[in-house]
Amino acid sequence: MKRYLYILFLVAVSTTVFGQVRYFDERYISTLSYLNPVIINPGASGAMGTHQIIVNYKNKWASFPDSPKSYLLSYDGPIAERLGLGILASSDSNGALETTKIQGSLAYTIESVNNVIRAGFSGEYVNHGLSSDVLTNKYIQEGDAILVDREAGNGFIDVSVGAYGVYDNTITYGLALPSLVSSRIDTDSEDTFTREIGFILNVGYIYRVEGVDAVFEPSVFIKQLNNVPFHTDINLLGRFADDKLRGGITYTVGGDKRVGFTMGTTFNAMTLNYSYNASRHEFQTYNNGTHEFSLRFDIGGKSLGNSVIDMKGDDMDGEKIIEAIEN
Repeated sequence: MKRYLYILFLVAVSTTVFGQVRYFDERYISTLSYLNPVIINPGASGAMGTHQIIVNYKNKWASFPDSPKSYLLSYDGPIAERLGLGILASSDSNGALETTKIQGSLAYTIESVNNVIRAGFSGEYVNHGLSSDVLTNKYIQEGDAILVDREAGNGFIDVSVGAYGVYDNTITYGLALPSLVSSRIDTDSEDTFTREIGFILNVGYIYRVEGVDAVFEPSVFIKQLNNVPFHTDINLLGRFADDKLRGGITYTVGGDKRVGFTMGTTFNAMTLNYSYNASRHEFQTYNNGTHEFSLRFDIGGKSLGNSVIDMKGDDMDGEKIIEAIEN
């Protein structure tokens, strides 16, 4: 049965390679992006007010042959008053398909007494290609012209925009419009085209339990992405002991049906998160689920705008905020 499914998997991969110009949107990959929004939204660049380095690893459908694996390295932080910078590199392998991405982003802060919003854009280089061992596969005709052409991959330059904010220090919200314009890099072609417009819309609430060192953050992420089934992530995250311990659950509805669990801890400047996701599709019986690890380092820096209002939702009343702004 596994062999049969493996063949179907390769057929599906081949259909994607030869039947479509673009592979699926790489923002779909991470299941921990609601903890690290800069991964999916350029508007979140520098949002935490510190210099952040994020290392992320994900293994989807663990134990299944050639299961998808992804690696991500990201930096973001403030570089000037109200201005944040982000740099990201990622690599994803999915059977015979390989996707590489390099991204740079800038975000600008607009704030008032009750609201902080960061609007940003990113320029991205994305390459979709084939793994080097495809041409040596015994089931592939030697010297196949299409495979030889695909081995180097198709490169694209994309532009994305996004906004990310906090209202009244309790409501988080964001909107990302990925790859609004995509231009193919090809010496034999000058085609420039606009992709089908996708989006990632999120809204959340920060609820602080009075008298207890606990914060609960329900959130919803609605995703419509290129070559990815429409789906919605419903998250509930709990933070305890000044965020030194956290745990959460994610329930996904729509085209991607899964349930996930998250746990993590913060020690000084280092934050470690782990997520396990199980699909509600029958294919789950043939693999060990999805494992994702995220390691983040927060290096001191000056917060963007007014440091009393940050994306972590520090608890401050209105009078203190006004006083800090006036000073």
